[in-house]
Amino acid sequence: MQKPAIVIAGTTSGVGKTTVSMGIMRKLVECGFMVQPYKIGPDFIDPCYHTFVTGRQSRNLDLWLMGKKGVLECFERNSWDADVSVIEGVMGLFDGISGKRNFGSTAHISKMLDAPIILVVDAAKTSQSVAAMILGYTNFDPCLNVAGIIINNVGSQKHSSMIHDALNIQVKKKLLGIIYRNEEIRSVERYLGLIPPVEIKGKGKNIILNCAKYVADQINLESILSLKGSKRNQKGSQLLPKNESKPICKIAVAFDESFNFYYYDNLNSLRKNGVSLVFFSPIKEKSVPRDVDGLLIGGGFPEILAQRLEMNNSMKKSIHKSIVNGMPTLAECGGLMYLTKAINDNRRKKHRRYSMVGIFDTETSMTNRVTIGYTEAKGKGEIMGNISHVHGHEFHYSELVNISSDSQFSFNMQRGRGINGKFDGLTYNTCVASYMHLHFADTRILERIVDRCVQYKRK
Repeated sequence: MQKPAIVIAGTTSGVGKTTVSMGIMRKLVECGFMVQPYKIGPDFIDPCYHTFVTGRQSRNLDLWLMGKKGVLECFERNSWDADVSVIEGVMGLFDGISGKRNFGSTAHISKMLDAPIILVVDAAKTSQSVAAMILGYTNFDPCLNVAGIIINNVGSQKHSSMIHDALNIQVKKKLLGIIYRNEEIRSVERYLGLIPPVEIKGKGKNIILNCAKYVADQINLESILSLKGSKRNQKGSQLLPKNESKPICKIAVAFDESFNFYYYDNLNSLRKNGVSLVFFSPIKEKSVPRDVDGLLIGGGFPEILAQRLEMNNSMKKSIHKSIVNGMPTLAECGGLMYLTKAINDNRRKKHRRYSMVGIFDTETSMTNRVTIGYTEAKGKGEIMGNISHVHGHEFHYSELVNISSDSQFSFNMQRGRGINGKFDGLTYNTCVASYMHLHFADTRILERIVDRCVQYKRK
C-alpha cells in the first residue's frame, strides 16, 4: 500500500521549518490522521518536538550516519502503519556535507524517498524578492519536486498582498499558506537550538501546542494532502521488529533535564539486540540503578544544571565507583563533560567551577565558539580497535583543558575535531567518553557495547 510523505524544507536555517512542521503535524493529527514524523540530519531536539505534537516517536534520517540502506529501512519500518509521513529538513534545501555536492541534504533525501517538497520562505524585510528566491530554489535542480510554498514571517495584510502579486506573476507553484509574524508564539532557544521539551514545564508545553496551532490555522491542509506521496511500497508485516527474547544484559541510561540527547533508534536497537534499558536521573537519584551491566550517558546540557549535578555527591561517587570497577560505559558530549573533574563556565562575569565525577584527569571549559560538523574516525585500543570509517557528529560549545599527557583514547580522528583535533574517546577501563555522537546503524559499535556488557555480567 502506498503511503504519502512530504518534506518540509527551508531556504536557510532559521526560516521556521520546525514551527511549520509542527503546525502541519498538529493539523493532520487534529483531523484524525496517524502522522509519522522524521528529521533529516543529526538533530536531537527537533524530533522531541515532533513527538510531543504527534504522540508518535520521531526518527532521524541521516545519510552520513546511517547510509542509504539505513535511511530507507528506517523510513519504511516506521511509516508502514501511518497515514502520512512528515519529514522536516535540515539547514537550507541544498545544504549537504560539503559545498561541492548536496550529499545528505534535504534535496538528496527527498529524491531518495520520492517525496514532494514544501519550501518554507522567510518573507521578513522583502516582498517581490521572495519570488526571485523561490525561482532560484525551484530551478536550481529541475529534477527536484518542489510542490508547494509556505511563506513565513509576513508582517501585515499589505505585505501579504505584495507577496501574492509577486508570486502570481512569477511563480507557478502552489501557495499552501501565509503565516503572519507573531512574537508571542516565538519558540525559546539557547545556543544549541530549541530547548528540549523535557526541560519545559507547565505553561511552557501549552506554548508549544499554541505555536503549532497558530501555524496550523494558516495552512491549506487539503492542498498539502493533494501533493503526490511516496511511491515506495510499504511491506509493513515484514518490517515489524522481531519479538524480543529474554534480556541478555541491562544498561542504565542517564535521562533527565541534563542528559537527553539520544537517537531513539539507538535505544531501540539496544532493545532489539536483547538489552533491557533502565532509565535514571543523575540529578535526582542517589546512585546508579542496581544490577545493571553497563552505563549510557548521552549528550545534553550539563552546564545548565551543573550546580545540581555537583551537589549530588552520592550519584557522582556511584558512577565513579561503577566505572572504576569496570562497568562498560559509553558517554557522549555532555556525558563526557560530566565525567571530567569539573565544568568551568567562564562566559558570565563571574567564573563558576562545578565539580563533576572526575573519572578523567581533565576539566571542561565552556566557550563562545561552536564546534559542529560530521566526523569520521578509526577505532584504536582494546575497546574500539579494528573498526574503521566510524561516522559520527559533533556539536558543542565546550572544550577539554589540561588533559593529562598519559590519557588514552579510542578514536583517531580523520574528519572533525574530536577532543583535541587528533583523538576522541577518552578511555578508562571499559569506559569510552567522546565528543562524537554515534549512530547504531553502524552495528559494529552496537555489537562492541553489547558484548562488553555481557562479559561484565558474567564476571
